[in-house]
Amino acid sequence: MEENLVHNESVEEEEEEYVLLNLDEVRGQVDIPPNAPYVLSGLDTPNPILVIGDSLKLIGEYEETIGTCLVFSEGQATPVVHEETGPSEANLFSGKFIIDPNQAPAKEVKPIASLQKILRFRLLHEGDVQDTTFEPVDI
Repeated sequence: MEENLVHNESVEEEEEEYVLLNLDEVRGQVDIPPNAPYVLSGLDTPNPILVIGDSLKLIGEYEETIGTCLVFSEGQATPVVHEETGPSEANLFSGKFIIDPNQAPAKEVKPIASLQKILRFRLLHEGDVQDTTFEPVDI
Protein backbone atom coordinates (compact mmCIF):
# COMPACT_ATOMS: atom_id res chain seq x y z
CA MET A 1 0.00 0.00 0.00
CA GLU A 2 1.60 3.27 -1.16
CA GLU A 3 0.62 5.94 1.34
CA ASN A 4 2.21 9.06 2.72
CA LEU A 5 1.27 11.43 5.49
CA VAL A 6 1.16 15.19 4.86
CA HIS A 7 1.17 17.72 7.66
CA ASN A 8 -0.79 20.87 6.77
CA GLU A 9 -0.68 23.75 9.26
CA SER A 10 -2.96 26.76 8.81
CA VAL A 11 -1.23 30.00 9.80
CA GLU A 12 -4.48 31.83 10.65
CA GLU A 13 -5.91 29.28 13.06
CA GLU A 14 -2.66 27.51 13.96
CA GLU A 15 -4.54 24.23 13.89
CA GLU A 16 -2.77 21.11 12.67
CA GLU A 17 -4.48 18.85 10.19
CA TYR A 18 -3.07 15.59 8.90
CA VAL A 19 -4.09 14.08 5.56
CA LEU A 20 -3.20 10.59 4.35
CA LEU A 21 -2.07 10.50 0.69
CA ASN A 22 -3.34 7.24 -0.82
CA LEU A 23 -1.61 6.16 -4.05
CA ASP A 24 -3.12 2.65 -4.24
CA GLU A 25 -5.03 3.36 -7.45
CA VAL A 26 -1.86 4.29 -9.40
CA ARG A 27 0.51 1.81 -7.78
CA GLY A 28 0.20 -0.86 -10.50
CA GLN A 29 0.05 1.64 -13.38
CA VAL A 30 3.23 3.65 -12.81
CA ASP A 31 6.60 3.25 -11.15
CA ILE A 32 7.23 5.89 -8.48
CA PRO A 33 10.89 5.83 -7.43
CA PRO A 34 11.69 6.30 -3.74
CA ASN A 35 12.67 9.87 -2.81
CA ALA A 36 11.32 11.25 -6.11
CA PRO A 37 10.83 15.04 -6.01
CA TYR A 38 7.19 16.10 -5.91
CA VAL A 39 4.97 19.18 -5.81
CA LEU A 40 1.63 19.04 -4.02
CA SER A 41 -0.67 21.95 -4.80
CA GLY A 42 -4.26 22.91 -4.17
CA LEU A 43 -4.67 21.32 -0.75
CA ASP A 44 -7.46 23.82 -0.08
CA THR A 45 -9.37 22.77 -3.24
CA PRO A 46 -11.64 19.73 -3.77
CA ASN A 47 -9.11 18.18 -6.19
CA PRO A 48 -5.46 18.76 -5.21
CA ILE A 49 -2.77 18.03 -7.79
CA LEU A 50 0.34 15.94 -7.12
CA VAL A 51 3.22 16.16 -9.62
CA ILE A 52 5.94 13.53 -9.15
CA GLY A 53 9.19 14.07 -11.02
CA ASP A 54 8.88 15.89 -14.35
CA SER A 55 6.09 13.93 -15.99
CA LEU A 56 3.73 12.14 -13.60
CA LYS A 57 0.62 14.19 -12.74
CA LEU A 58 -2.04 12.90 -10.37
CA ILE A 59 -5.37 14.36 -9.28
CA GLY A 60 -6.72 13.78 -5.81
CA GLU A 61 -10.11 13.59 -4.18
CA TYR A 62 -10.78 13.87 -0.46
CA GLU A 63 -12.60 11.12 1.40
CA GLU A 64 -13.83 11.52 4.96
CA THR A 65 -12.87 8.69 7.26
CA ILE A 66 -15.48 6.84 9.29
CA GLY A 67 -14.50 7.76 12.81
CA THR A 68 -10.91 8.72 13.53
CA CYS A 69 -8.03 7.14 11.64
CA LEU A 70 -4.90 6.68 13.76
CA VAL A 71 -1.41 6.78 12.22
CA PHE A 72 1.48 4.87 13.81
CA SER A 73 5.21 4.57 13.21
CA GLU A 74 6.88 1.19 13.41
CA GLY A 75 10.43 0.48 14.53
CA GLN A 76 12.55 -2.29 15.94
CA ALA A 77 11.99 -2.93 19.63
CA THR A 78 14.76 -3.91 21.97
CA PRO A 79 14.99 -7.70 22.25
CA VAL A 80 13.91 -9.32 25.51
CA VAL A 81 16.98 -10.45 27.42
CA HIS A 82 16.84 -13.16 30.09
CA GLU A 83 19.38 -13.60 32.87
CA GLU A 84 20.15 -17.15 33.98
CA THR A 85 20.42 -17.04 37.75
CA GLY A 86 19.87 -20.47 39.29
CA PRO A 87 22.29 -23.37 39.21
CA SER A 88 21.24 -26.54 37.46
CA GLU A 89 22.82 -29.31 35.44
CA ALA A 90 21.22 -27.97 32.26
CA ASN A 91 22.17 -24.36 33.02
CA LEU A 92 25.59 -23.85 31.46
CA PHE A 93 25.22 -20.08 31.33
CA SER A 94 24.74 -19.17 34.99
CA GLY A 95 25.06 -15.43 35.49
CA LYS A 96 24.99 -14.77 31.73
CA PHE A 97 22.44 -12.85 29.66
CA ILE A 98 20.86 -14.67 26.72
CA ILE A 99 18.35 -13.88 24.03
CA ASP A 100 15.78 -16.50 23.10
CA PRO A 101 16.64 -17.56 19.50
CA ASN A 102 13.04 -18.72 18.95
CA GLN A 103 11.61 -15.30 19.74
CA ALA A 104 10.36 -13.42 16.67
CA PRO A 105 11.79 -9.92 16.14
CA ALA A 106 9.64 -7.47 18.07
CA LYS A 107 8.25 -4.25 16.62
CA GLU A 108 7.73 -1.07 18.58
CA VAL A 109 4.64 0.90 17.52
CA LYS A 110 4.17 4.56 18.47
CA PRO A 111 1.16 6.79 17.67
CA ILE A 112 1.98 9.76 15.42
CA ALA A 113 -1.32 11.48 14.66
CA SER A 114 -5.02 11.12 14.12
CA LEU A 115 -6.74 12.22 10.93
CA GLN A 116 -10.19 12.59 9.45
CA LYS A 117 -9.36 12.84 5.73
CA ILE A 118 -7.80 10.58 3.12
CA LEU A 119 -6.63 12.07 -0.18
CA ARG A 120 -6.96 9.37 -2.86
CA PHE A 121 -4.99 10.01 -6.07
CA ARG A 122 -5.47 8.78 -9.64
CA LEU A 123 -3.75 9.57 -12.94
CA LEU A 124 -4.56 13.01 -14.34
CA HIS A 125 -6.20 12.81 -17.78
CA GLU A 126 -6.94 15.57 -20.30
CA GLY A 127 -10.05 17.48 -19.25
CA ASP A 128 -9.83 16.55 -15.54
CA VAL A 129 -9.02 20.15 -14.57
CA GLN A 130 -9.27 23.47 -16.36
CA ASP A 131 -6.06 25.07 -15.08
CA THR A 132 -3.00 22.84 -14.81
CA THR A 133 -0.54 25.46 -13.59
CA PHE A 134 1.16 24.31 -10.42
CA GLU A 135 2.41 26.40 -7.55
CA PRO A 136 4.56 24.65 -4.94
CA VAL A 137 3.12 24.46 -1.44
CA ASP A 138 5.40 24.25 1.58
CA ILE A 139 4.38 21.29 3.71
